[in-house]
Amino acid sequence: MAAKATTTRESAGTVTLTVDATGESFTLPLHRGSVGPTVFDIRKLYAETGMFTFDPAFMSTASCESRITFIDGEQGLLLYRGYPIEELAEHSNFMEVTHLLLYGELPTKRELDALTNNITGHTMIHEQLTQLFRGFRRDAHPMAIMVGVVGAMSAFYHDHHDIYDSGERMIAALRLIAKIPTIAAMAYKYSIGQPFVYPRNDLGYAENFLHMMFSVPAEEYVVNPVLARAIDDIFILHADHEQNASTSTVRLAGSSGANPFACIAAGIACLWGPAHGGANEAVLSMLGEIGSRDRIPEFIARAKDKDDPFRLMGFGHRVYKNFDPRANVLRTRAHEVLETLGIRDDQLLDLAMELERIALEDEYFVKRRLYPNIDFYSGIILQAMGIPPSLFTVLFAIARTVGWCAQWAEMMGDPSQKIGRPRQLYTGEPQRPYVPIDQR
Repeated sequence: MAAKATTTRESAGTVTLTVDATGESFTLPLHRGSVGPTVFDIRKLYAETGMFTFDPAFMSTASCESRITFIDGEQGLLLYRGYPIEELAEHSNFMEVTHLLLYGELPTKRELDALTNNITGHTMIHEQLTQLFRGFRRDAHPMAIMVGVVGAMSAFYHDHHDIYDSGERMIAALRLIAKIPTIAAMAYKYSIGQPFVYPRNDLGYAENFLHMMFSVPAEEYVVNPVLARAIDDIFILHADHEQNASTSTVRLAGSSGANPFACIAAGIACLWGPAHGGANEAVLSMLGEIGSRDRIPEFIARAKDKDDPFRLMGFGHRVYKNFDPRANVLRTRAHEVLETLGIRDDQLLDLAMELERIALEDEYFVKRRLYPNIDFYSGIILQAMGIPPSLFTVLFAIARTVGWCAQWAEMMGDPSQKIGRPRQLYTGEPQRPYVPIDQR
């Protein structure tokens, strides 16, 4: 089953570019998507003008055409295939969202059962891969292990590597989505010296992950449904987020024809950065730095001081200008988890709740839209559940694997796809002759 192509870009006229220095004018096509801003089509700009655009960090550049995810930062809107993220988190589950992102539509009961059974049947990893873990130091960061093991999967599952076949692309995607939680849980178990726990086919996706994380052979482990629901929501909310840094990395790696395991490993490496997937880990580090409730005023004052480099982590968002729609969902889950676990005297969580209160009431934060974002609440939830901060980004990677696979598959099926090759504004030395060493 392929994603339905229900919408496409429309012509929105043209725009004229005039170069003041020469007086020359050039006409560029305009395109309008189903929602969102109109775009200038500059693909022929260099060929026709000898010039190209300068846009560091791609702040104003659409790198691709996609039907998967849409964000409107001003409205606080996040859509998966047209569905608002709040509705999906409230009424759906991660397996339904996986089907939606991969195939373009919410599944029927039969389709959901087929997908669930397919993913459940692929959660085991090749037994030789378990030996790879022992090559890492015990104190290796779990994301380092994830990059290595996921990249190594290409050496074990090379029977479906025809990336130009849509069916084989989907087999690879389902394998990745199924096995990533197993690899993540094994990375954690290895770091604490406990035996690996193998997946169970009678558990759902989130429940199975928690079981592999926290169960031990010596006693029975029963998954708490409130915690499983919170993890399922975290997976839903992190599943895709338009053309962010890691997704762009997956697409760029895929544009060269790299195998899907290498592409996802590249995405994991990019996600590892503290400015991207490591933000919720940074929230806990900040809370540790603050240390106690009576020091909060000091750090609030520092956050308001423009000359102080200190910044409150987990507040505001680069894309969402009014509020993060995902944070509203996790705020409810955070309080449910704390209540379920009976946590009332945890110092870090007490600090977090006080910072949340200040951010929602203090005029300085309200005026500047420095609201608690998804990283703030996910950090609270994961900390309360006993998941170590070094594993926070790993959970992000589990969820985002679905979006990465959907984006990669969409790109590989795009007939206009070419290898990514950004240009540059060169500011180095112009051409100069070589000088022999005895004349320098």
